[in-house]
Amino acid sequence: MTAVRNPEQRHPADPALRPERLEDFLGQDDHRANLRVYLDGARDRSDPLDHALLSGPPGLGKTSLARIIARELGSSITVTSGPALVRPGDLAAILSALQPRDVLFIDEIHRLPVTVEETLYPAMEDYRIDVVVGRGPSAQTLRLDLAPFTLVAATTRAGALSHPLRERFGILLRFRYYPPEALAEIVARGAARLELAVDPDAAVALGRAARGTPRLALRLLRRVRDFAAAPPAVTTADVSLTLERLAIDADGLDDLDRRYLWTLTARHGGGPAGLETLAAAIGEPADTLQDTVEPYLIQQGFIERTAQGRIANGMAWDRFPDLASMRPTDQPTLSGLEPGD
Repeated sequence: MTAVRNPEQRHPADPALRPERLEDFLGQDDHRANLRVYLDGARDRSDPLDHALLSGPPGLGKTSLARIIARELGSSITVTSGPALVRPGDLAAILSALQPRDVLFIDEIHRLPVTVEETLYPAMEDYRIDVVVGRGPSAQTLRLDLAPFTLVAATTRAGALSHPLRERFGILLRFRYYPPEALAEIVARGAARLELAVDPDAAVALGRAARGTPRLALRLLRRVRDFAAAPPAVTTADVSLTLERLAIDADGLDDLDRRYLWTLTARHGGGPAGLETLAAAIGEPADTLQDTVEPYLIQQGFIERTAQGRIANGMAWDRFPDLASMRPTDQPTLSGLEPGD
């Protein structure tokens, strides 16, 4: 079991770059505006905030927002994850240590064992848990009252949550990929906190290459700082060099993305092809493709996920002119069009 209780702790991978206030959280504007109302209402009533489920692809700020919620409420936050809660007793130990209006953050909540999830139900609804003491005929069930708390849970697979668990959350926030202009603003703010002078065009180029993900944008910013010719100044030339060295193109596609698209088009004629088949051909676990590769490719319009398998759209074929003779005749050319056109 792993749990961390510290309202001021920063994530070691992102020193000084995580937003600390709701006003500093860029992007997801509708969620941020609604959350401000929920937080102010809970604080004015001296009530715990309703339990909140944050879902969406990795790297979009779910953990940062959980910490911001605790800070805005003036509460402590206890951090754990679904895989770390192996037994109901693990969860009971954490819940019993919470103070009134504390925040419990469970990452990857879709990976909670069933027995732990069932223990969580009465804790969320009635602020109590039932603990079984002993074994066999002499076993007894003790009811343990809990302090009113807020559960903030994060998941990259909202569909994997059971219906009873999902229905117990009063606040549902589905995170979307960020547009390049929002990522450029995040890069500019991160650069200022790293004491870097970033050319506006360089920030825009990083935003385009960050595949809609703030975590990747800030990671690329650090690598540009390493490759910059004249730090602390960062130019578009520095960005181009960094992306070239990291094998990332201007659309944010890396080597694994390109291998996926090439396999789907060149080896499977554009599909349909099953996920397991693609994973075996590429040499990567199916979960890696499903969780880290496909969401962005689908969102950008490169591929479609159908009941028959994955299908390459015109944008995927356009990346491989040498495969033009293999392209199905019913696939239009999408060069120069925006996704969704």
